[in-house]
Amino acid sequence: MIIPKTIIPKTANPRFQRLALLTGMDTVEALERCRVIVFGLGGVGSWAAEALARSGIGELDIVDSDTVCITNINRQVQAVNGTVGLLKTEALGERLAAINPACKVRALGRVFSREKAGEFDIGGADYVIDAIDSLTHKLDLIETVHEAGRGLFSSMGMAQKLDPTRLKTADIWESSGCPLARLVRQGLRKRGFNGHFTVVYSDEQLPLHREIGAACGAAQCLCPARNREDPAAPVEWCGSKKVINGSAVTVTAAAGMILASLVIRDLYRRCGGEAG
Repeated sequence: MIIPKTIIPKTANPRFQRLALLTGMDTVEALERCRVIVFGLGGVGSWAAEALARSGIGELDIVDSDTVCITNINRQVQAVNGTVGLLKTEALGERLAAINPACKVRALGRVFSREKAGEFDIGGADYVIDAIDSLTHKLDLIETVHEAGRGLFSSMGMAQKLDPTRLKTADIWESSGCPLARLVRQGLRKRGFNGHFTVVYSDEQLPLHREIGAACGAAQCLCPARNREDPAAPVEWCGSKKVINGSAVTVTAAAGMILASLVIRDLYRRCGGEAG
């Protein structure tokens, strides 16, 4: 008598069981083996990091040099009354650990630059999510990731937008209607860059209400003061901005979710799935 083989079903961590029912265990296990670096923990990057933690990512590096400001509360996942003044990496790192204790979270409270690229082990990552505002650092990161041959998903400008249904994904060279994407393309051309990567962008551009006062960067700024004599102190970016733009969590969070989904869907395809 031939005894049929017993098929033992795979079981998922209860935290991620609903995702396993959607993607299958191969994708969930691929996520557990995956390392992602998120650069920039503002209104876009913070939500991308949380979405990845809630999807069972195995290793997550979060990079940002700034502290939580009370004006971040309208759009950044780690920003609540109790975290104002803390490093964004510190506040978000604690939250991610509570969501997914198995995830190895590495919090790096520093600025990315071409000169310090070696500190981030980009070559050892599977994917990099770029949610950096600074154009120079953004261009440096794009070049570095491309040279390392890692997967890159990048956020373009999400300020002055109110309609998340106008968000799109495309190759950087096919994006249109976004002022930041235009500057990125121009900057990359000047550097002789001809690589390809996917961006999240929108062609919506609402006018700025200039009658609304913005204290950021001024003497009455609500952000915690930075000790400029301490090179390790958090960097306060508002003071260097010519204009403080408006932003809505409904757009920035949607962009962050799209960035995280690009990672998940790429792994799903690699595991044999057909993402729509």
